[in-house]
Formats: sequence, structure tokens, C-alpha cells
Amino acid sequence: MKKILITGATGYIGRRLCEKLLSRQDLALRLLVRNRRKLGAGDAGRLEVIEGDTFSPEPLARAVAGIDTAFYLIHSMGAGNYQELDRQSAENFRDACIRAGVKKIIYLGGLGSKETASRHLLSRIETGEVLSERPEIRTIWFRAGVIIGSGSASFEIIRNLVEKLPVMVTPIWVKTRTQPIAVNDVLAYLTAAIDLELRENLVVDIGAAAMDFRGMMLGAAQEMGLRRLLIPVPVLSPRLSSYWLILFTQVPYRIAAALVEGLKSETVALNKNALRYFPEILPRAYPIAVREALSEMEHQQVISRWCDSSADRYCDVLALDDPGDAILQDRRIVPLRGIDPHAVFRAACDIGGEQGWYTYHFLWRLRGFFDKLVGGYGLSRGRRAAPELRIGDALDFWKVADIRPGKRLLLTAQMKLPGKAWLEFDIQADQLVQTAHFSPRGLWGRVYWYLVSPFHSLVFADLARQIVARASLAEKAG
Repeated sequence: MKKILITGATGYIGRRLCEKLLSRQDLALRLLVRNRRKLGAGDAGRLEVIEGDTFSPEPLARAVAGIDTAFYLIHSMGAGNYQELDRQSAENFRDACIRAGVKKIIYLGGLGSKETASRHLLSRIETGEVLSERPEIRTIWFRAGVIIGSGSASFEIIRNLVEKLPVMVTPIWVKTRTQPIAVNDVLAYLTAAIDLELRENLVVDIGAAAMDFRGMMLGAAQEMGLRRLLIPVPVLSPRLSSYWLILFTQVPYRIAAALVEGLKSETVALNKNALRYFPEILPRAYPIAVREALSEMEHQQVISRWCDSSADRYCDVLALDDPGDAILQDRRIVPLRGIDPHAVFRAACDIGGEQGWYTYHFLWRLRGFFDKLVGGYGLSRGRRAAPELRIGDALDFWKVADIRPGKRLLLTAQMKLPGKAWLEFDIQADQLVQTAHFSPRGLWGRVYWYLVSPFHSLVFADLARQIVARASLAEKAG
């Protein structure tokens, strides 16, 4: 039985790869994750989990011990010095694998050449070079363009723009070519690479037929039954384009800026190794990939999203499951009057996304709009699926920090704030205790709290009442 290690297992690709490999009886899976609680209880019970990262020598050594094939699915885009972090992380991982006698590393990076690559893409390329530069270990380096799948950042941007804007004024570089690829085809290549025997390193460029971003948006519109007009103009700078994206899509400014920067460079396959080494895999055409992504969303089958995991402090919930250092609170207590506490818990877990926040929608949207303006997520990020929540899930401008079924839901704030904030739902036998916790940062943090307190008295009080009321209606409906 081959022993497989997956790093980045709570990320967009890693979570899906883990689920796919669990179906193979000839593999034993081990995960290296920063926070094991982001794994579902069922998943954690079916595989070995080591908590740590590539900057922690002892957990890393335990993770690679006895491994045959190691997947490297890590990227430090969230940090300001992510290029240096990426290089150091890749070196640490490669050297640990060599010491442990790992036979093969499989890495997923991006298409493109160093001469024209954006800073973000250049970091991906350098990571691949670091993983491949030592002769003691073989590396299969996959390079993909735009990944099309429910929950991918690129697809959610395309879908949001197409849904919301009948006419789009776009940058001139929407005519830049790339090779989109369905997320299920990416997983097929990664899985097949486990059984590929190599005597030397291999770079494999993967993707469907080349097309430009204009064609991708118009193709998505056609699959969604919409007619859209795109007008490219040469006056939209990268900065203006990034602000334009954050107003109409779920991504924050940092990610929008990186994606816009990448649009200026062509990202097409530079080799034919995919066909040579994996002839059995025929990538889906772009319309089929879009259709599958839309179907997953429609049927609430989104396994992972772009915002699930990152080195960015705003994308993880490590050590954020306890608001114990909060010194300011807004607490609301609503009696249950015989309502089943589990029904109240389910109603609490149903908030956000398309469901919204029950009442005072204008105030919630206004807060989300201001958050977008200062580079935050805003409300448009939504949620992965309804009514299911898991630790680490995004919920508009919150993230799920803790779940205790039937008892507690704790959200940590990811909006831009002068401090740290949580929203806690404590479901007791006879009452719902809803608490907004805030740990201010300096004087401005305290000023902020008291400035928004009048709005809290409206939205938080009504939110608690509405959750209990919805639970009561659900019980009566059977």
C-alpha cells in the first residue's frame, strides 16, 4: 500500500484531492494541516492527521516519515513577503522529503513564463524550481491556467460579473489567452501522477483549448442563458480594474489585484507532456466545465472554495475559537419557550449567503459595502453551501471558528476592524444567548465600538429574535 502525504489539505484543491484519494483502497493518506479542526470529524477518522506546517521542523519530519509520494499544494499569497515565504517553505519541504527518503513530490503551479509572469505567478514558478532542483528526489510539476470549478476564485469572478453586469467595460487585456481547465481534470492528473514512474523530473502543462478571458465570460454567459456585451477599453489601469472587481465579485482587493496583474501575461501550455504521459485524460471543453460548476452550486455540492484556507491571517481560524480576550460585549438573550434547541442551532447555522441576515438588510449591506471599500471581503463572499457549515467555512465577512452541534456556533470577523471581533450563538436548554465580542486595538478600537453600538442595538437584537422565530416556524412545519 502506497503512503501518500497531502499538504494544503484544507485548501481548494487539497480538500477535493483528499476526498478523491480516500476512495482508493490501495492508498494510505496522511495530512499535514495547520488546524486539524478544519477537517470534518468523518474525514479525520479515515486518515492520519499531523498538525503543523513547513516551518515547523518536528511536525514536518513526522509528516514525511515513511511517505512514498508527497503532494505540495501550499502557497503563501496572503502574506506581504509571500515570495520569500514560498521559497523557504518549498526548500524546507523538499529537504525534509529527501531526508525521509520520499520517492516523489507532486506540485501544482501555474502556466506562464518567467519573462512575462506577474509577481504572483513568478512565485509559483520559483516554487516549482526549488522543489525540482535537487537530484535526490523526483518532482512532477503540473502547471495549470485558470481552474474552472464551483468555488474557485476565477470561476466565481467570472460568474459574478456575468450575472450582475449586462454590459461590461473591460480592460484591453481581456483578450489575453489562457488555457482553462476543469477542477475535476486537475484532480485526474494529480491522481494519475501517483502511479507514474519517473527517472527524472517532469514538467506537465495542462489545460483545455486556449481562449481569451473575453471568450470565457461570453461562454459562461451562454451556459447561464444570458446575453452580455463586453467593451474593451485601454484606459482601465490595473488599480482601477481591481477596484472594479471588488465591487461586483466576492474577492477582496489583494486577490483581485493579483488576478488582474496576471491577466496581462499569456498563460498557455509550453509543452505536450500531458498528452505524452497521461494520454487517457482528455480535458473537458470549457462549456462543460462551466456547466458542471453551475450544477454543483445549484445542488449545494460545493466541496471547497478559494477562501477555505490560506496563509493569510484573515483566512485561518487557528487560535480564534475562544473570544476570551474580548473586553467589550453586546449580549442578547431570547427564551426558547419550549422550542427544540437543535432547531434553534439549525436556524443559527442558516444565516448569511443568499438567506441573508433576516432583517435590517440595508444596514448589513452598508457595512459590507464599506468593508469592500477598505479592502475587506464584504457580504458578497456568501457561503459554500446551505445549510451545512464546517469550521473554516466563509460566511459573508465572517468565518466559522467553532461548531458544537446543537450547542454553539462561533463566527470570527474578517471585515476590516480596529481589533478582533466574534459573534457567538450559545444554545442552551431554555434560551439562546447571542453575544458579539470585541477586543479593541488601541483608542480607535474603543471609539469604533461605541460609534457602531446604536446599530448593534438594532441588528443584533433582531437577529437573535429572528433565529428563534425561524426555529419555531420550522418546528411547526414539521
